[in-house]
Amino acid sequence: MPVAPPRRFPGCAAGRSGFDAVLLRLLAWLPICLSTWVVPGLTACDAMAQPLPAEVALALQRAKLPLDAVAMLVVDAQGGSPARLSHRATVAMNPASVMKLVTTFAALDLLGPAFVWTTPVYIDGSVRDGTLFGNLVIKGQGDPKLVVERLWMLLRRVQGLGIRSIRGDIILDNSAFALAESDPGRFDGEALRPYNATPDALLLNYKSLVMRFVPDRSANAALVQAEPPLAGVTVQPSVALSGGDCSDYRGSLRADFSDPLRIRFSGSYPASCLERVWAVAYAEPRSYAARAVEGLWLAMGGKLIGGVRSGRANPVAVPAFAFESPTLAETVRDINKFSNNVMAQQLFLTLSLSAPAPAAGRAPPPVAADGAPVQVATLEASRDVLRRWWQERLGGDDAPILDNASGLSRDERISAQALARLLQTAYRSSLMPELMSSLPIAGVDGTLRRQRSRASGSAHLKTGSLRDVVSIAGYVHAASGKRYVMVAMVNHANAEAARPAFDALLDWVLREG
Repeated sequence: MPVAPPRRFPGCAAGRSGFDAVLLRLLAWLPICLSTWVVPGLTACDAMAQPLPAEVALALQRAKLPLDAVAMLVVDAQGGSPARLSHRATVAMNPASVMKLVTTFAALDLLGPAFVWTTPVYIDGSVRDGTLFGNLVIKGQGDPKLVVERLWMLLRRVQGLGIRSIRGDIILDNSAFALAESDPGRFDGEALRPYNATPDALLLNYKSLVMRFVPDRSANAALVQAEPPLAGVTVQPSVALSGGDCSDYRGSLRADFSDPLRIRFSGSYPASCLERVWAVAYAEPRSYAARAVEGLWLAMGGKLIGGVRSGRANPVAVPAFAFESPTLAETVRDINKFSNNVMAQQLFLTLSLSAPAPAAGRAPPPVAADGAPVQVATLEASRDVLRRWWQERLGGDDAPILDNASGLSRDERISAQALARLLQTAYRSSLMPELMSSLPIAGVDGTLRRQRSRASGSAHLKTGSLRDVVSIAGYVHAASGKRYVMVAMVNHANAEAARPAFDALLDWVLREG
């Protein structure tokens, strides 16, 4: 195993003394140097002087990971200096959720950190004595944070207009996104995992049911509370308590989701678990929004004579009010801290929904009956927006290959060099505080809260993980106070075993190599 060399290859320094020693050292480094690519700003001598640190190379060897499955790059966050470490930095690889860095920085740059989504609500009829004689219309425009608490606030605003009873229908308009019908389990067969929820212009609570289990020892049972209340759906109200540890309480419950209208448990709940929360994607996602709106409206004391159905808002009608989302800066923190896939996809689609005019070479938007343009988001339109932004903002011929821009894809690709250039550009921009504060802090929060290393509190890093893929990228605050961009990606059947190598690389950067 080669020993980590000094910063610069001695044979490239002035004077070129000690040729024999230099030759021996070069031969020792050769296996790693041959797999090192030169990146812009690096001379050939710089590249030859950058074998992987000994502790990183050893961790990769223990994980049985070949060097050609790994890409790593460490550069000054400010730019302008040669890379401190570069290994296969120009090779396009699957980044998993690290691709969210591209989506979130592009959105911050294009839309601005104060951008908000609006959900217009229309009153199609007249209101008399607390009753709406007509329809209530809710038009989704991509808000990724219409969770149950905020849906309650929206409906409370409706009640604030003096409406307690609706003698008509509640119409849900999700036509702002033009997407093909998609099976939420198509990616990995886990249709009930909330991370597989598909985007929707009127996305409510990530199409998920959140069940809370509260043990009651006096009744020898755990009470089951479900949010939001879904119209027509019953959830078993309690489950028997049992002994044992809490390592697999979900398995112990033996939940049955086969009937979307009736959720049952044939097992038990370990009393040692205390209170736990389990979120599952609803088994019939197409009916979720209608069931959630009707169920919550009735739970709030409202009355509905008609039903809840899909439809379109009148394009020339004036909304009674427009319900606003949290700002983009707040939303980006949720996306990156907790690696929320469907929120990232909602944001990606918003790029084309919010564009004021079609980009050159793209088909014009559809028009309404009155001839007014109707802005509709599509994946291809958003890919076009992001590709054009990349070329104008970052340049180069290494733009990422995009699918849904969340990283939940087998087709997306980006190089470590391109990711590092994006992070350097963000660092030098006025948006640096928003992007950096959205990244998990090592050992503190988000997807890195459980990490324990010398880097705890000193690194803001986005993580990514799929079958055969692990990745990490972001900013490291070194011991000297200098800040570096670090990118590492592994694409291999044994990728999960690379985490100790990532930890070793992070410690190495913290010590500034």
